[in-house]
Amino acid sequence: MANALTAVRLLLIVPFALLMARGGTRYAVLAALMFAAAVATDLLDGPLARRRGTASAAGGIFDHTVDFLFVTSGLAAGASRGAFPWILPVLVAIAFAQYVVDSYWLHRGRRLRTSRLGRYNGILYFAPLGGDILIRLGLTFLQPLLTLVAWILVATTLISMAERLRAVRALSREARESPGEEREGPSPR
Repeated sequence: MANALTAVRLLLIVPFALLMARGGTRYAVLAALMFAAAVATDLLDGPLARRRGTASAAGGIFDHTVDFLFVTSGLAAGASRGAFPWILPVLVAIAFAQYVVDSYWLHRGRRLRTSRLGRYNGILYFAPLGGDILIRLGLTFLQPLLTLVAWILVATTLISMAERLRAVRALSREARESPGEEREGPSPR
């Protein structure tokens, strides 16, 4: 059931991006409905999986990937209209790739390795989408706040990526130093 909720969000990605690429109130109303459905399914799928005991690593990557695709396509579509700086969807894509590579290949994990800042960013990436929809629905006074939030997310995404890179370098340094410590001195026979 939780994966079905995530699949609903997956089906909304392309129509939502098309609506985010268009200006005007009519498109904003439809985008708002899809955005509300996406947020609702995102809030429900994880708790439902945990409550039913069906939470899995595969379900987690499905959920994170769909969130990434939904947010990034919406941000890119909005950026095409000038609603967001282009650097934001680009950084979100790079940060997600780093997250997956770090979790699965560098740490050889079976689950995604989250960080506190990365988790907050993942949640807050939805905020510019909602803000843009509200602005297109007539709440134009929110424009300066939307711009500020978008640039704060650019900064926090860069910080999160730097933290993850620093953690990987520290782990790599530990791995290089470990075998050297074992080789020191003669081996007992």
